[in-house]
Amino acid sequence: MAYVVNVTARAERDLAFLFDEVDAERSEAALSWYRGLKEAVLSLEEHPNRCPVTRENVNLRHLLFGHRPHIYRVIFRVQEKRKEVEIVHIRHSARRRFKASDVL
Repeated sequence: MAYVVNVTARAERDLAFLFDEVDAERSEAALSWYRGLKEAVLSLEEHPNRCPVTRENVNLRHLLFGHRPHIYRVIFRVQEKRKEVEIVHIRHSARRRFKASDVL
């Protein structure tokens, strides 16, 4: 059964920041990468539990996107009763570990 993917305001800001950071408006390759990231996020509507639980919080999972050294973590929460995937944060994997306050 498909889940609804809900992107939080925080994750929307993360996506907007990445769009600007990779200069997707001016580069076809960057735009293609950005679209791939968004497709990966939307792919969570099917089998979101395929992704591992985060080390930081057992209630969150993460999807890794990209190739070394440019791997991004899509951090999300699966709400089984509502059949919803809530995207809470998107960040570069090399950044320091996130805290609960980073995803609220």
